[in-house]
Amino acid sequence: MNGWLLAAGTLAAGTTAIHIAAGGRSVVRPLLAGPLAAEPRRTLHAVWHLVTADLLLSAVVLLALAWVSAPSTALVLFIAAQYLAYTVAFLTVTLTARWPRPLLKLPQWTLLLPISLCTFISTL
Repeated sequence: MNGWLLAAGTLAAGTTAIHIAAGGRSVVRPLLAGPLAAEPRRTLHAVWHLVTADLLLSAVVLLALAWVSAPSTALVLFIAAQYLAYTVAFLTVTLTARWPRPLLKLPQWTLLLPISLCTFISTL
């Protein structure tokens, strides 16, 4: 068993649960009730579900790879890069918003970065 991948998969599963529960309440419901025109609103709603599927599938793959004796390094590095890209996206959006205490406004990066790091470390 690879403990780093197990940690990454567990964190990813928890992040998925938070995304579904808290994000659905604080992001999706206001988005659907908001003033955006129907097409961009529904597009963003679809993107929300795409992210949900991606988070869920990557969590399942990380947990499965934790039990494989020789997991595919390319696949593991791809997932690490994916979570790092998510981290960079959230940090970029957050830090360019010019909010007070911006890192606390959109704290998703604090969940995404450890998943990326644990996944990457598992290859060393």
